[in-house]
Amino acid sequence: MKKQVLLVALGLFTVTAFSQKNELKAAEKAIKKQDFTGAVTAINSAEGLIANADAKLKSKFYFLKGQAFGGKKDFATAAKAYSDLFAFEKSIGKERYSDNAIPLLNALKDEVNKRAFALHDAKNYKEAGKAFYLRYTLDKKDTLYLANAAQLALQAEDLDNAYNYYNQLKDLGYTGVKKEYGAIDKESNKKILFNSKEEMNLMMKSGRYINNSITNTPSKRNDVLKNLVSILSKQKKFKEAIGLIQQLRKQEPGNLQLLLTEAFIYNDLNQPEKFAALMKEATEKDPTNPDLYFNIGIVNYNAKNIEEAEEYFTKAVAIKADYPKGNWMLANTLLLKDGDLVTKMNALPMSDVKNYEKYQAKRKKLFNKVLPILLKADKAERTATSVRMLIGVYEQLEMSDKASELRKVLDTLE
Repeated sequence: MKKQVLLVALGLFTVTAFSQKNELKAAEKAIKKQDFTGAVTAINSAEGLIANADAKLKSKFYFLKGQAFGGKKDFATAAKAYSDLFAFEKSIGKERYSDNAIPLLNALKDEVNKRAFALHDAKNYKEAGKAFYLRYTLDKKDTLYLANAAQLALQAEDLDNAYNYYNQLKDLGYTGVKKEYGAIDKESNKKILFNSKEEMNLMMKSGRYINNSITNTPSKRNDVLKNLVSILSKQKKFKEAIGLIQQLRKQEPGNLQLLLTEAFIYNDLNQPEKFAALMKEATEKDPTNPDLYFNIGIVNYNAKNIEEAEEYFTKAVAIKADYPKGNWMLANTLLLKDGDLVTKMNALPMSDVKNYEKYQAKRKKLFNKVLPILLKADKAERTATSVRMLIGVYEQLEMSDKASELRKVLDTLE
C-alpha cells in the first residue's frame, strides 16, 4: 500500500514539474512573439505550481514574469517579479538570470520616468504624481521620486494620495538634503554649481574658477511636516493635525517652524487667543524675527485690537526698517485711530469748540506720525491704494501741493 501511495505522489510530482515547464515554455514563446497577454496567462497558470519547483525553474519563472508583465505595462508587478528574482538568487547563492534582468528593470524605470515627466509637462499633475510614485516603488532607494509624487499630488489637490506620500516621507526621515559643489566664476563673479565633486575638481584646474566649496542644501523636513498638517487641515481633520504637530513638538521642542505651524492652525480655526499665545512663545524663541511680530499684529488688526496691532507692527519695523508690509500695516492701523477721533468730534455739540480743537490737534499729530511710515511703504511698492492714502494724509496736513502732484500720478495708476 505504501508503495502505491509513493508511486502516486511521484506521479503527481512528475505531472506538476511537467506542467511547470510547459507553462514556462509557453510564456517564453509568447514573450518572443511579443504576445504579452498570452505570456501573462501562462505565467498566471504556472504561479500556483511554482512553490514546489526546483531553484532553476523558480529563477526562470521570476525572470519571465518580469518580462511578461513589463510588456503589459504592469510596471509594479514586473518590478516585484524582478525584485523577487534578485532576492531568490541571492539567497541560493547562484545567479542565473539576475544579470539579464537588471537592464530590463532599468528599461522599465526609464519608461515610467519618461511617462511621469510627460504627464508633468502636460500639466496633468494628478497622474504625474501617480507616475512618480510608481517610479519610486520600482526602486525605493531614490526618495526624490516619492518627494516629487507628494508635491504633485498636493498641487493637484489629490489629498488622499498626497497624505499617503508625505506620510511615507515622514516615516523615512526624509530631509532632501544633498551636497552642492560650487565655485565662483572669475569673469561674472557669480557662483556656479557643478554636477559632482569630480567635475568641480576638474573645472578648478582650468583657472577660471575660485573659492570652490561643498555645502549642504537646506533640509525639507519641516516642509514635509507642514504639508502633512496642511493636508489634514484641508480635509477638516483639525484634531489630527493638531495632534500630529503636538506629537512632533514633543520630539523637537526647540523647532520654531513646528510651533508656528500649530499657531496658524489655531488662526485658521479662528481661535486668536491660542494663536497669540503660541506666537508670543515664538517671539521669545526668536526675538529678532520681524515676521513673527507682523503676524501677531495681523491677528490683532483683524480682531480690531488697534493698540495691540500697533504695538506689534511697530516692533516689526523697529527690527527691520526696510519692511514694506510692516510699514503698510502700521500706517493702516494708525489711520483706524483717526476714525475713532472723527466719531468723537462728530458727537460734540456745536458749542464745544475747546474739545473739538483738542481732537483736531490729535488728528494732526496722528497724520504727521503716519506720513513717514506711509511714504516708506509707498516707496517700496507704489499702488493706486498707497497713492490715494498719501493724498488723503497730505490734504489733512494741508499740504495741497504734494496732494496735487500725487493726483497726477494716481491718474496713471487707475
